[in-house]
Amino acid sequence: MSAPPVVFSAISQVTKRIKLTSATTVIPTVDPVRLFEDFATLDLLSNGRAEIIAGRGAFLDSFSLFGYDLNHYDQLFEEHLELFQKLNEKESVSWNGRFHPPLKDSEIAPRPIQQKIPIWVGVGGTIKSAERAGRLGTGLALVILGGDPSLYKPFIDRYRESATQNGHTLENLKIAVTGHAYISKTNQQAIEEVYPYHSNYWHFLNRQHGVSETLSRAEFEQMCGKETALFVGSSQQIIEKIMRQYELFGHHRFMAQIDFGGMPFKKIAENIERLATEVAPVIRKETSK
Repeated sequence: MSAPPVVFSAISQVTKRIKLTSATTVIPTVDPVRLFEDFATLDLLSNGRAEIIAGRGAFLDSFSLFGYDLNHYDQLFEEHLELFQKLNEKESVSWNGRFHPPLKDSEIAPRPIQQKIPIWVGVGGTIKSAERAGRLGTGLALVILGGDPSLYKPFIDRYRESATQNGHTLENLKIAVTGHAYISKTNQQAIEEVYPYHSNYWHFLNRQHGVSETLSRAEFEQMCGKETALFVGSSQQIIEKIMRQYELFGHHRFMAQIDFGGMPFKKIAENIERLATEVAPVIRKETSK
């Protein structure tokens, strides 16, 4: 969605407990002051439930759309994230950077209900991003869309090493794992039902990057194997996959990305219900041990 704080504000008025978190806020092309004020307002409206996952996003459209130079891709991410953190810490801020206009004792309002708006850095492809999240002391949201989850263990290790080296307390840093998920009665039924939507998603993503490749059914079945990271299968298989990753990463949160590839709302609702009634209670019980 184009305007997460607006949609979250509406959701906040008809819910009481759920966290309201963006995934992903493309922070290089968002003004950090406006972003902070929007989410601080949301935090007030939701009684302290606002969060942000900051990332680069899967597409580059926002750079030309909002007048940012793609050549400054990495520098913008770094500067905007650091400025946001400063806004999060102090009510009055002075700032001199390369891209954002200077601030001098600028009063930033409103302030959130929470002491700070929780911010996570979304990491998918580069270990450098995990290292930066540790250095800056943010949460880490690891995006795993397939493959062997053990390949991502170095991301977690480097995140924790970087955080420790920069004086951050590991107890205060949170790790989340997020990925595509589809739950059905059996593993095979889940594969059959979700394949058209997952194929749509990858076809669209590849087309945006100038690639004409499609995802065959045989390839998709391999992607859904018991040892892979893709959360497709029966409730029991999803539980086993989450727990395997928990043993690898020791993470604090799992987020299932359910709505993709043009999936009808009925199937999305069924997945949310299975996740809440069949998967989450087991995960909570096992991890509480």
